[in-house]
Amino acid sequence: MLLFATFLEETVHPAQTSYVMYLFLMIVAALAGIIVLLLIVGLFSKKKYAIERNITINKHRTIIYDYLRFLKNQEQYSKWVMADVNMKKSFRGTDAQPGFVYAWDSNDKQVGAGEQEIISFTENKRIDYQIRFTRPFPGVAQSYFLLESVGNDQTIVKWGFNSSMKYPMNIMMLFISVDKMLGDDLATSLKTLKSVFEEE
Repeated sequence: MLLFATFLEETVHPAQTSYVMYLFLMIVAALAGIIVLLLIVGLFSKKKYAIERNITINKHRTIIYDYLRFLKNQEQYSKWVMADVNMKKSFRGTDAQPGFVYAWDSNDKQVGAGEQEIISFTENKRIDYQIRFTRPFPGVAQSYFLLESVGNDQTIVKWGFNSSMKYPMNIMMLFISVDKMLGDDLATSLKTLKSVFEEE
C-alpha cells in the first residue's frame, strides 16, 4: 500500500491523488466484501453430492458382473483410468476380491494421484468401492455399480459416486455443476463399457 501511495504521488496530479486512492480503496473493499460474503454463503451451502448415470447393455447380467468384479478391467472403459497412458500404477491384494487396491500416480493435473479399493460385492447385483484422492485435492468418495436385468440378455448398469467437498472448497459448487462435470465422464465411460460387450 505504501509503494502504491508513493507511485501515486510521483505520477498523478496532487488534486487527483485523493480521488484515485479513494477509488482504489473502494475496489479493495468491494473485493474483500465479495470474498467474505462467499465464505459466509459457503458455511450454509451443501457439501455432499451424489452422481449416477446408467446405460442398457445387451448382455446377460452375470457376464457383465464377472467382468466388472475385476478392478483392472477399468483400464478398458474408464475415462479417468484411460486419461494418461503414462501414469504409474500399483496394486495390492487380489483383484476381484474385497481389499484389492488399485493405485495411480500421474503428472497430468486432471488425473492426479490416489487409490481405489474394492469394498464389497453383492453377487450379480452390486459392487462397492472406496476412492481416496491425494492430488490435486485430497478427498474420499464412495463408488458403486448396480446391475439390473431387464430381459434375458439385457442389463441396466448404473455407476454412481457419493462424496463431499469440505469448507471452503464447497464454494466451488456454487459456480460449477459437479453433476454435469463428473456425470459426463461417467456417461462416456459407460458407453465405452457398452462397446466392450456389444462390439466383440
